[in-house]
Amino acid sequence: MPASPQPSVVTLEPAEWEPLQAAHVARVDALLADHLERRRRREKHPVEDFLFAYYPTRPNQLRVWHPGPGVRLRGASQYEGRRGYLYCEGAAQLDPAEVSRRTDSISWIRQLLAATADRQPQFGCFGLHEWAMVYKTEDIRHDWPLRLGPDGTDQVVESHKIACSHFDAFRFFTTPARPLNVLQPTREAQPALEQGGCLHANMDLYKWASKLMPFIPSALLLDCFELARDIRTLDMQASPYDFAALGYSPLEIETPAGKAAYAAAQRSFAQRARPLRLQLVDLCDQLMLA
Repeated sequence: MPASPQPSVVTLEPAEWEPLQAAHVARVDALLADHLERRRRREKHPVEDFLFAYYPTRPNQLRVWHPGPGVRLRGASQYEGRRGYLYCEGAAQLDPAEVSRRTDSISWIRQLLAATADRQPQFGCFGLHEWAMVYKTEDIRHDWPLRLGPDGTDQVVESHKIACSHFDAFRFFTTPARPLNVLQPTREAQPALEQGGCLHANMDLYKWASKLMPFIPSALLLDCFELARDIRTLDMQASPYDFAALGYSPLEIETPAGKAAYAAAQRSFAQRARPLRLQLVDLCDQLMLA
């Protein structure tokens, strides 16, 4: 068999890549300004801080610009010694040895993303995963009041079909709520269950993008971050919590109008997530060819 063609490499001069780097840093600083200001004041925010509490990527990691595969940066000595990069002959580029070391992880991420992209999206869960996380318990994950109170929250759970397909949401269900779910997701079954209508599967595009650093182009990483941030807002508006004091109007999924609004928002996010998911699949393919 003929050998697979090797990806071409483009060399960028400082006058070409430095404006891209500066634009990236400016975008990150604008996205994170409120979060960093609250952190300086030691104030917590249950909605907007989630991406930094739940996902491991730190703000200073986001500020580092990565061009992605197939790009050499002439004169980028700041990448010398940075994990995942080679600096030789006056230019920095991704280190093929680091890509090879992480082939198993890249392959698993690709499998999950491709399987999710190929599966028919579902839009009938109505965000009840968050309700199942507080069902019949006094151990509330967020220190905020329940909009309908404990009894009203339990009644919503008991009067609906719970159909969560996402393991990392299901694992936070209370013990009494788990048997109520029509699926019993596991980590091993994740590639067989995740589907593109799920808010958490689409929010997790940011997780998989961050796990592909430094190989991922930073613009794609931030697109996934912005999607996750916006989904988190809907997730909490549709949750059982009362965040009115923070300026979030509830999306009352216990009503027909609320269900319709939630499903419409799900569809919109699924449409926004799909091209990002496919870009991540393509990136994984590029890396495994390198």
